[in-house]
Amino acid sequence: IHPTAEKEYQCLVGQGDKLIVQWDTRADEITQKYDEHLASVNTVTFCDEGRRFISTSDDKKVFIWEYGIPVVMKHISEPDMNSMPAVAVHPNGKWWIGQSLDNTIRVYTCGNRFKENMRKVFRGHLNAGYACQLGFSPDGRFVLSGDGRGRAVFWDWKTSRVFKKLQAHDKVCIGATWHPVLPSRVATCSWDGTIKYWD
Repeated sequence: IHPTAEKEYQCLVGQGDKLIVQWDTRADEITQKYDEHLASVNTVTFCDEGRRFISTSDDKKVFIWEYGIPVVMKHISEPDMNSMPAVAVHPNGKWWIGQSLDNTIRVYTCGNRFKENMRKVFRGHLNAGYACQLGFSPDGRFVLSGDGRGRAVFWDWKTSRVFKKLQAHDKVCIGATWHPVLPSRVATCSWDGTIKYWD
């Protein structure tokens, strides 16, 4: 759903047929198609106050788009790059992170360049083969991710070091998210069929 109030009736949907479609929920119709990916679209995430969005795909590419214009403005693709099935934008809007399937979380700038920050990489979790959700604390001080061993892993944003590993579930912790208002609360969900709320 578009993050601005004047366009909240518009939403983007990433599909398995390689398309991203822009829906107008008032008219119940597709108003734009974005067709550049070569495989299923994994994520569509707004950034830059809704002016742009990030899409990731099984084709191991990341595309940056201007909202409403079906032409890619920035391609991010390297020979050694892995698919990124989850993306989150930092609360300050200057950075975004991608859950890379090589057991790392990669950091990129938001804005005009969308360049990778090679000095800031988050390690210490097992996510290869799993589309584990990731995100930020409301104040932006911590990064959170689920993991293939059932853990919720917390990192310090400034140092990129593991802050805490919480054995949350018996199977894959596929979802982990912070409460949007209470910074001490986290919710996790797992392939073991449980949803847990942590303080």
